[in-house]
Amino acid sequence: MNSKERVSRAIHFRNPDRVPISHAVLPAAQIKYGDALSEILEEVDEDFGWNQLKDLERSNYPAQYKKGKDYDGFHTLWYCEQEGICGIPIEYPINSYEKMDGYQWPVFSVTPPKTRLYSGHVSGSKEYYSRGAWITFFEQLQQLRGFNETMMDLMVAPDELFELRDKLLEWSLNYLDQWLEYDYDGIHFADDWGTQLNLMIPPETWRSFFKPVYKQLFDKVISAGMDVHFHSDGFINEIIPDLIDMGVKVINCQVNLIGLEYVKKNFRGKVCFRTDLDRQHVLPFGTPKEVEMHIHEVFEHLGTPDGGIIACGEIGPDIPLENIRAMYKTFLIYKY
Repeated sequence: MNSKERVSRAIHFRNPDRVPISHAVLPAAQIKYGDALSEILEEVDEDFGWNQLKDLERSNYPAQYKKGKDYDGFHTLWYCEQEGICGIPIEYPINSYEKMDGYQWPVFSVTPPKTRLYSGHVSGSKEYYSRGAWITFFEQLQQLRGFNETMMDLMVAPDELFELRDKLLEWSLNYLDQWLEYDYDGIHFADDWGTQLNLMIPPETWRSFFKPVYKQLFDKVISAGMDVHFHSDGFINEIIPDLIDMGVKVINCQVNLIGLEYVKKNFRGKVCFRTDLDRQHVLPFGTPKEVEMHIHEVFEHLGTPDGGIIACGEIGPDIPLENIRAMYKTFLIYKY
């Protein structure tokens, strides 16, 4: 069974031969560990083509990861304290709605380079499942308007907020169309919606203001025959049913924060989880044995005999190398 088939079977609950594996490595971890980390990653039979991609040159880091101040393509100014760790936006192009009419929306050209894997890519005898894009909406709205201004607007609901939402949606749909020109297997969306305790906004506001946006974006992907992947940090239990209802096939969320028993009871078997292992406690501070036990607990709560999990744990610079090794060793030997 090649990687593409293995991932597809896991997503659609059609009995993969093993749990597929996905890398998630922060640039700061690559900077800190260098060849020692690369050696670990190269030994892993990863199913999304990571090992076929060239390492990102530091000079090519996006503005969010470059140390110091830098503008991104939307003309948001970012400040990054440490190279390779996502910084914070400090200057916003539409901090006043008076600037909205004159704002020049960026034109991005989606032309996957030779190192970008898509569905037709085969390396030797190995064909990979390929994910394209990383499209945000709520976060991009904040980066245009400012976090405080966005949150206040969502409570007051001025007409200008709806106008900005619709302009951003139009831009996002056009951007998505470029990704859909390529033969990817799945398209990735991401917005961090939760705090440690709850959703950032009332779920009713989320459903009335943001759910119609996601529905249009997801419908395009589904109509193209691709899987919808969605990432969100925080306590998002209230909107997971909505995401599933809109056709999301893979969710990457903090299941330990939400509660493993809750997730098992309500969502196991209904959606595939790209696992987000506990990166607040277990991965950085646990022993290798505790990492192994944690993985078994997570997999047994989320997976089914037919599939439903993609093995993944985010690697940051605070994760010890011995825990990274233990994580991948457990991934490789785990049986449903």
